[in-house]
Amino acid sequence: MDIEQLPFLKQIGFSPYPTPSKEDNGEGNQNSGGPCEMGITKKPFKYMECENREHKQFESMECGRSFTDSGNLRKHQWSDTGEKPFNCMECGKSFIESGTLRIHQRTHTGEKPFKCMECGKSFSQSGHLRVHQRTHTGEKPFKCMECGKSFSQSGDLRVHQRSHTGEKPFKCMECGKSFITSGSLRIHQRSHTGEKPFQCMECGKRFTESGCLNAHHQTHTGEKPFQCMECGKRFTESGKLRIHQRRHTGEKPFKCMECGKSFSQSGSLNAHHQTHTGEKPFQCMECGRSFTTSGNLRIHLRTHTGEKPFNCMECGKSFTTSRSLRIHQRTHTGEKPFKCMECGKSFTTSENLRIHQRIHTGEKPFKCIECGKSFTTSGNLRIHQRIHTGEKPFKCMECGKSFRRSEHLRIHQRTHTGEKPFKCMECGKSFSQSGPLR
Repeated sequence: MDIEQLPFLKQIGFSPYPTPSKEDNGEGNQNSGGPCEMGITKKPFKYMECENREHKQFESMECGRSFTDSGNLRKHQWSDTGEKPFNCMECGKSFIESGTLRIHQRTHTGEKPFKCMECGKSFSQSGHLRVHQRTHTGEKPFKCMECGKSFSQSGDLRVHQRSHTGEKPFKCMECGKSFITSGSLRIHQRSHTGEKPFQCMECGKRFTESGCLNAHHQTHTGEKPFQCMECGKRFTESGKLRIHQRRHTGEKPFKCMECGKSFSQSGSLNAHHQTHTGEKPFQCMECGRSFTTSGNLRIHLRTHTGEKPFNCMECGKSFTTSRSLRIHQRTHTGEKPFKCMECGKSFTTSENLRIHQRIHTGEKPFKCIECGKSFTTSGNLRIHQRIHTGEKPFKCMECGKSFRRSEHLRIHQRTHTGEKPFKCMECGKSFSQSGPLR
């Protein structure tokens, strides 16, 4: 072996020269060709006697880490120096290992040599196939020690654990907002740049996320492939089904570290966080009003544009949000999916159920700062506060008289129209208000 060809490494437990046997007297054999005669000690490696050939023999002089073969050491040294000797001829991207370059080149060639025997789907990497196969086997080997939830990928577990720790390592340089994943940050940054890279080939509408485009596609096809086994309701996205199922299970995996309140959706937790910070980063350019989420701003903007994109197929009425349409459709179907466990009464919305339950609990969470009176709903508090402020926002276009509540204006307008909608079944007399009829 030519000494000059040895790599710049420290070898532990291996020598290119014969080592003295245990019978030698310690002074060495004159014909052993020992390294000292050839200046081997001037090289940046040493050798020692090693009984077990499986011991790690190659050690990095930079950080002291040991390897079982020189090839692995060489790769490691490139990670220390930043050297990436394997270049892609297609796009110029560089890599530390030839294997990584080979995998990368498949993004150009489209080659997917790893095929699932179960469903025929192909993958560019064996690791991706392995993860995919777990969708067939149901295997979820990565378990959260905090809540017991299991995942098919270690990366998914890592991201999930941040919901417990509150860690958000990815920060937007534009507005300072932080995110749990780099993907979420990337999507958020598009709210600053206005970039919408995903376009619908059907209608030309563009989206910031591929998931939003996929969900939108189904508005053209009407397809809802994800069904709830509990109640039969169908969804366009698996994520929406997962969130829906929490209504049945009561699961609220997203907990506020500030006050302990839990939520079924991460978005709801993020919006809630801002009640502690007071942060409202999304501002309306039309009127200056600020919002905690971009979605709320988008809905608000429709009050300026008059846009009502959600139409009822039953009666043609239009709504600004899909949720408002869904609630409205229950007036046609009679569906009241939210039931009070206390008295059995059912409601069309979860909010109405929540407000109703306060009758049983006596809870009145909305308190007037002026006089201390408490209310079951924020709307009732708002109406009450007008007693203190004198505000009467509902004005009669006929005579100019103003009222604190919209119902009072509606009743008043009957004095102009002569409308008397409340009729006595006994004598046939009609009234403008239900009070006199009672």
